[in-house]
Amino acid sequence: MRASPTLADLWSTGRNHFNLIRLAAAWLVIWSHAWAITGTAGNDHFARLTLSKSAGAFAVDVFFAISGFLVAASCERNGWRAFLLARALRIYPALIVCVILTVCVLGPLLTTAADYWRDGTTWRYLWANATLWRAEFWLPGVFETLPRTAANGSLWTLPIEGRLYLLLLAASALGMLRPWRYLPAWALAIAGAAAFAWLRAPLQEHLAYLLWVTAFFITGTLLWTWRARVRLSWWPLLPLLGLAALSRGSVWFVPVYFALVVLGTFCLAFLPRLPRIERTDLSYGLYLYGWPMQQVAMLLGATTVLTNTLAASALAFGCAALSWFVVERPALGWKRRLLVRRPAMESNPA
Repeated sequence: MRASPTLADLWSTGRNHFNLIRLAAAWLVIWSHAWAITGTAGNDHFARLTLSKSAGAFAVDVFFAISGFLVAASCERNGWRAFLLARALRIYPALIVCVILTVCVLGPLLTTAADYWRDGTTWRYLWANATLWRAEFWLPGVFETLPRTAANGSLWTLPIEGRLYLLLLAASALGMLRPWRYLPAWALAIAGAAAFAWLRAPLQEHLAYLLWVTAFFITGTLLWTWRARVRLSWWPLLPLLGLAALSRGSVWFVPVYFALVVLGTFCLAFLPRLPRIERTDLSYGLYLYGWPMQQVAMLLGATTVLTNTLAASALAFGCAALSWFVVERPALGWKRRLLVRRPAMESNPA
C-alpha cells in the first residue's frame, strides 16, 4: 500500500486551500453571530449538532490551527526583524483602517450620545483595538437600541493572536521549534492547560477562550515542526466522527472534537480537487467587517437570522474586497519588497 504523503511533501508543492478555508470560516462567523445579533433564541445548527460548539467558535478554532502552522513557517524562514515586519504588515493596516472607519465614520453617523467625541470610551476603543493592546467593544450611543450593543464583537481574537506571534518568536529564539524539543513542550502545555481547566472549573469565559484557541495555535505549530514526519490521511476521520457522535454532550467530546478540527482542516487544505484561491484573500476583511455590517443590517431592517446573514454578507464582502485591494494587498506588496523569501513559500502567505 502506498504511504500517505507527509505534510512537508504537500507543502512543498505550493498548492493548498488555506485561503478558501479561512474565507469559509470567516463567513461561518457571520452566520453564527446572526442568532445573537438579531436576538433570536437558541443557536446555530452546528451548536445543536455538537451540543457545545457554535459554528462561529468552530471557525475561530480553524483560524488558530491554520495560523499556528503558517506563522511558524513565516518565523522559520525570516529573522526576527523580518518576522515582526511581516506580521505587522499583514495584521495592522487593515485593522487600523477598520477601527478608524468604525470610530470616525460609523460612530458619528449612528451615535445618540451628545458627547461622543469627549467620551473616553471612544478614544479607548480607537487606541486599544488599533494597537492590539486589548479588545474594546463599545462606542458611546452606538447600536444601543439593538439586542447586542457591541460595535465589533469579533475583535477579541486579535490581541490573543498578536501575543501568540510574540510567544512563537520567543520559542524560536530559544531554539524550541525543533521536533524533539517542541513536542514535549507542546504536550506539557496541553496537559497543563487541561489540568488547570479541570481543577479551576468553571473558568471565566475569557480565560477559557484564551486557553482553548492557544491550544489550537500551538498544535498548528506542532504540525509545522513535525511536517516531515506527519503523514496526512483521511482514514482516522471516520472513527473520530463515530467517537464524536458517541461522546457529544460529555467531557470526552472535547479531545475528540479537537482532533477532528485539526485533522479535518489540514486534510481539506491539501485536497487536490477543491477550488483554489491563490492571490485574493478576503477572509481577514470579512472577519473584521462582519459584525459591524450585521449591526448595520439590523438598522436597515434585516432582523431575522436569514435576512441578517444575507444582507450582512453582501455588505461585509464588499468591505472585505475594498480592504483587500486598497489596504491589504498594497501592504503585502511592501512586505514582498522589504523581505527576502524563498520561492516555494511565496504562494502561502500567512
